[in-house]
Amino acid sequence: MSQPLLLGAVAYDPKVVTIWDGFQRWFAQRGLPFDYVLYTNYERQVAQHAARAIDVAWNSPLAWLQAEAIAAPRGLQARALAMRDTDQDLTTVTLVRAAAPYRSLADLRGATIGVGASDSPQATLLPLLHLAEAGVAPERDCQVRRFDVLVGKHGDHIGGEREAARALLKGTVDAACVLDANSLLFARDGTLPAGSVRVLATTPAFDHCNFTWLGTGTPPARVQRFTELLLSMSYDDPEVRPLLDLEGLRAWRPGRTSGYAALARACARFGALQPFLQQMAAS
Repeated sequence: MSQPLLLGAVAYDPKVVTIWDGFQRWFAQRGLPFDYVLYTNYERQVAQHAARAIDVAWNSPLAWLQAEAIAAPRGLQARALAMRDTDQDLTTVTLVRAAAPYRSLADLRGATIGVGASDSPQATLLPLLHLAEAGVAPERDCQVRRFDVLVGKHGDHIGGEREAARALLKGTVDAACVLDANSLLFARDGTLPAGSVRVLATTPAFDHCNFTWLGTGTPPARVQRFTELLLSMSYDDPEVRPLLDLEGLRAWRPGRTSGYAALARACARFGALQPFLQQMAAS
């Protein structure tokens, strides 16, 4: 039996086992041996990918930038194979209480901003960049309160965003940054009661996760087959539909990297890649 294509993924929620077990069966039925390894954090996953312990990684946008940064010095090239339809053209909103006097990001000078986990692209790095590029420098012109729920999972666990939203209602922060889709979720589940908050600002669109390959490990033809099978998945297929629902998509799309430009600027401005790069250099 040929060696399976080995995927790395981060265990941010128990449902990931159900998802990848289902994908394992689905790929096997179509002649592609497939297995997966779960990591507790993206930094270990990226390091293990560079060490060729896995063939493909299901990466957060920050993990993509980490992988890209360490690939070139090792003679590797990071490639984004595929992503969810729901990974493309996302936005983050800055929320304030409905009766708050703020009318623009510039009005948040002197305010306290609640954000998600410190390594969350959507709930921390990107909205803080948006604030900075509007002329309000985080930590200088305003206070930032980070809700560090499960750092290492790059905001995939949305507990930090939920805590920021709750702090906004309590009045312990003046604004809260959450993914636009999560603001709708929080409205539905009662975290943010109807009429309690309003959107002050919305970031430009950005992209989220992708399947990353560093050009090593499994033969290119098998990676190509993996990608083709992913893109062929149909939401109309009763076997695969529950898995797609759990993973939050209706269709896989070819990978693209143009949607990471703003996050790259945020990482450069706030030094978000440096701790990981220093750790890799020391290892």
